[in-house]
Amino acid sequence: MHFSLGIDAGGTYTDAILVRDSDGSVLGSSKALTTYPDLVVGIRNAIEGIDPKYYKDITLVSVSTTLATNTVLEGTGSPVALILVGEHPTKGEFPARYVLSISGGHGYSGEEIEKPDINAVRKFVEKFKDDVAAFAVSSVFSIRNPEHELAITGVIHELTGLPVVCGHELSQDLGAYERAVTASLNAQLLPITHKFIRSVMDEIKRRDINARLLMLKCDGTVVGLKDALDKPVETIFSGPAASLVGASFLSGLKTCAVVDVGGTSTDVSAIIGGIPELSETGAIVGGWKTKVRATRMETSAMGGDSHVWTCSKSIHIGPRRVIPLCLASSKYPGFLEKLQTSRIPLRSVLDRNVQPTKFFMRSGFEPGSLDESENEVFNTIGNEPMSLDEISKLSKKVPSTIVLDSLIQKRLIQAIGFTPTDALHVVGDYTFWDIEASKAGAEKLGKLNGMEGLEFCNKVKDVVARNMAFNLMSYILPGIDVSGIRKIVEGQFNARFKVDIPVVLLGGPVAAYRENMADIIDADIIIPEHAEVGNAAGALFGKGIKRVELIIRPISVADPDGGYLVFSPDGRNSFEKYHEAVEYAKEHGVKLVFDYMGECGVSKDNIDINTTKKTFSPEDWKHDPLETTIIIMGVGYPKKFNI
Repeated sequence: MHFSLGIDAGGTYTDAILVRDSDGSVLGSSKALTTYPDLVVGIRNAIEGIDPKYYKDITLVSVSTTLATNTVLEGTGSPVALILVGEHPTKGEFPARYVLSISGGHGYSGEEIEKPDINAVRKFVEKFKDDVAAFAVSSVFSIRNPEHELAITGVIHELTGLPVVCGHELSQDLGAYERAVTASLNAQLLPITHKFIRSVMDEIKRRDINARLLMLKCDGTVVGLKDALDKPVETIFSGPAASLVGASFLSGLKTCAVVDVGGTSTDVSAIIGGIPELSETGAIVGGWKTKVRATRMETSAMGGDSHVWTCSKSIHIGPRRVIPLCLASSKYPGFLEKLQTSRIPLRSVLDRNVQPTKFFMRSGFEPGSLDESENEVFNTIGNEPMSLDEISKLSKKVPSTIVLDSLIQKRLIQAIGFTPTDALHVVGDYTFWDIEASKAGAEKLGKLNGMEGLEFCNKVKDVVARNMAFNLMSYILPGIDVSGIRKIVEGQFNARFKVDIPVVLLGGPVAAYRENMADIIDADIIIPEHAEVGNAAGALFGKGIKRVELIIRPISVADPDGGYLVFSPDGRNSFEKYHEAVEYAKEHGVKLVFDYMGECGVSKDNIDINTTKKTFSPEDWKHDPLETTIIIMGVGYPKKFNI
């Protein structure tokens, strides 16, 4: 008898679930805190909750993670430099610390427009190589000819040895700006994704689990390790995709909306007839428009461990995640007394970091380059929670919010504060850690808002529930004015929404919000068994799908019978005859699919191949098609999908 192990590493919890392959029954599950900076500790603790007698018969381990999503949402990705080649139609800024624009690029058919300015590249790389963790390169029409991106990559490797992400490696779609954004985000995510996957591999090896390892992508499909390591941007929404697939499996529903409340974010998506709804355009995360194919979703930076803070007698939640007061008190002796005796600041100086419930400590990550102010504050902060007053007394001045934010963004310090999880501890809906710490925090924040602690916590709980409802209705009603949706959700009218498909809630203490949600929305709200590890379940049930697109065009439109070019994900090839180009495109596309599926552990016998051919020609065109698109779709059915 064989088993499959699903693992999901979120920003707060790492979950594991064991499923029997023969019938899909759940034999065990566990939750553990995600640990920083060493993720393997949290993974180890989660796996330890699974009965070790099954280890020797586990043949598949599939993982998903919200770490990439949270990194982009919180703006804590590694610093990167971006090199733009050719005239990019820029639509805004880029998620890169340093940007260089140089001459170069190609035309629609892959012909060189201008040679790249390699000397400018060398100067740029030499100047910033010690300040970044990776480089991204995006050249105009690199999807037709990547030679400029590859040449610049060679220069960067020669000078630095740092990883480089090229735009043509990530998307074959048109859209130079979005492709450059996608490459930059991918470069930001390389370090954290490599660390995560290495942690999983090390832990599996340590336990002598002889299983192949897959990773869920953000469209609900799975990938082998090579793609997961090379293209972490495609896992940006793998956690939410896992919640979607997992909710369908745990609830037994082929059609439902899913609201997944994690530690850092709340995500809403839907599965219709067993198929995840996909975005028609590239995924948008943290305000960045990408070329990543993902499940359609509404997401907000408000989760169970989002920072609850107050300013001007208003309650703010998020966007940063903090360690809950109740958890910190359980881990650090003396913290409760420090919290209870902390000074309440004047209302005039309150901001996201100046709060009576806000504390700071080192994260465990080693510092890189810091400016004088950052270095002074970092050296003052210790390995246990410190209030802003304590830091100020030691450093002889109050550190600025900008410096604190910078150290958090660089993952060098971790903040502790009041959270929705603390609010649930006070109202009695979830009491896993130290209730007294949550009560102490609630009293202090409540006082600043003219409320008792319990009243303050019920207000926080209501805000979270209304945020869940708002995200759900924004998802279900695309194109409808969100301000109108917000007004109805906030109760400004004598009306409420009705949802005709079941709504599945996933996450740790989501049962606490069920009644609040029902007051706002008329729907069949379901909390399935094992809802707390829904993402880990979803990691196991994504299909193996690979889509390869190849384009055929004449070498010259002026001489349409003078030969043809085939553009594929790994370059371009020329052919004398049109039929030769078509035959090559089909054969090469199938080979790429088989190679990819082989890395995922799927044999050729378990792959269904579908080939689609689309052609375009102007009116009265008397030659072979001006443009032909060959799409090869492979759907893999490993043993685990036959349960």
